[in-house]
Amino acid sequence: MFSFITIFFIAFILNFLWEEWHSRFYVHYNGKPITHAILVYASSFDAFVTVIGALLFEYVPPFQERLWLVLASLLIFAIGLEIFALRTKRWAYKLARTGGPSMPIIPGLGVGLTPSIQLAFLAYLSYSVAARVVTFLPLYALYK
Repeated sequence: MFSFITIFFIAFILNFLWEEWHSRFYVHYNGKPITHAILVYASSFDAFVTVIGALLFEYVPPFQERLWLVLASLLIFAIGLEIFALRTKRWAYKLARTGGPSMPIIPGLGVGLTPSIQLAFLAYLSYSVAARVVTFLPLYALYK
């Protein structure tokens, strides 16, 4: 249990830093200005999803010992969430001076590259740091 709490806090910090940097690419969140409270909320959600990934890795047979499958699932989830949020106007990308989005867009999907890779990339970093902080058995074994 201690290791999942560790993963949550590491993921929260990494995601908050990412969200803080990344918020400049968005116009709004649910039609309102993006505040630090919204960034804390988003980072908490991301950290929670990161812990779910760790729980899958630890306890769900198809995911056990397959970190690549957990990370691929997080990538797919993030892309799906981004598509949903853009279509429902939960958030929108700022436009660059050229008139296009200020964020790099994945061709064919129409979603931002950086929000799409955020969960998988930061989950990997969170698991890596947690594996060094505590002896998280399966993850720890990956780094021996």
